[in-house]
Amino acid sequence: MTNFSKYDYLIVGAGFFGSVFAREMTDAGKKCLVIDKNSHIAGHCYTEKIEDIIVHKYGPHIFHTDKKELWDYAQRFCEFKPYCHRIKVNYRGQIYSFPINLMTLYQLWGVKTPEEAKKCLEEKKVPCADPQNLEEWTLSQVGREIYEIFIRGYTIKQWEKDPKELPPFLIKRLPIRLSYNDTYYNDPYSGMPEGGYTKLFENLLKGIEVRLNEDYFKNRQEYDKMANQVVYTGRIDEFFDYKYGDLEYRTLRFETQMLPIPDFQGSSVINYTDEKVPYTRINEYKHFDWKDVPYTYVAKEFPDTWRREKTPYYPVNTAANNELFQKYKSEAEKQTKYIFGGRLADFKYYDMHQVIEASLNKVKQLLNR
Repeated sequence: MTNFSKYDYLIVGAGFFGSVFAREMTDAGKKCLVIDKNSHIAGHCYTEKIEDIIVHKYGPHIFHTDKKELWDYAQRFCEFKPYCHRIKVNYRGQIYSFPINLMTLYQLWGVKTPEEAKKCLEEKKVPCADPQNLEEWTLSQVGREIYEIFIRGYTIKQWEKDPKELPPFLIKRLPIRLSYNDTYYNDPYSGMPEGGYTKLFENLLKGIEVRLNEDYFKNRQEYDKMANQVVYTGRIDEFFDYKYGDLEYRTLRFETQMLPIPDFQGSSVINYTDEKVPYTRINEYKHFDWKDVPYTYVAKEFPDTWRREKTPYYPVNTAANNELFQKYKSEAEKQTKYIFGGRLADFKYYDMHQVIEASLNKVKQLLNR
């Protein structure tokens, strides 16, 4: 049977999963078309230069990984500058070192050595043999005081849920150290792309047809006819017309301003963990890619209630949402024309390197079958 499709793959979404897929398949001799409903490529990694400061329009992204092959892959498309992520916490006007490390424990309890810290933590822990939620796990690791200062209020604001309703894995990514190491990530490879993430994506998509301001769902039948297979990276519940109901996400809004001072807070990110403060953090973008200029650009980050017309940021992986997702996943597994991938299609929190790896693995699977 003759195939009259113009493209081998139509890729819906120009974020990391779709862009890496398009790059690899194009290099393998396949013809790809990438569409995105936004006016720009790079998804939530999109950056733009305002004056001389590279601004992350959807909040800060730090590329980090423990896998050299993924670090090397990203650097094929953009040179990376070394960047070590260090943040602070503001709780009711007091500044603390974060994530939890020996300096944090010294600030709280006056302990100065790993042994003193270990002993103090053991005394503070709330025993729980089998933690079932975020609150139980945190209390079992660091006790009530640290939970109240650093975790509880921030979590309630971020997820709009009681921490007892949330799974432990959301907090297990956060390191707890008995040394003065205050770096946020444990990964050996960490950096920021020279010139911003948009430049990286421009190189990733070089020579590939990209159409922006194109909404797949407004012309779905015609788009589907254009390619042998469709790679879909958007919301999986939207793809199936919400037939089982809406999955729950969290969204964000930002209050941004340029300030006529050289430095506002002395750090790229300060978390505000008191529940009474409406924003979760303030980002100061010049600290991600320091520029010696007499002004600065800052953004207060406010978690916001999800609605369909808003931009989805974080899947809310409660038991009820995960159960609903499994219904959509079962539907997706029946599809032969469609390939699903990325944070929204998998309803899963991914770091950037994990999305790249998932896309590379999907390409390898398809080419080797």
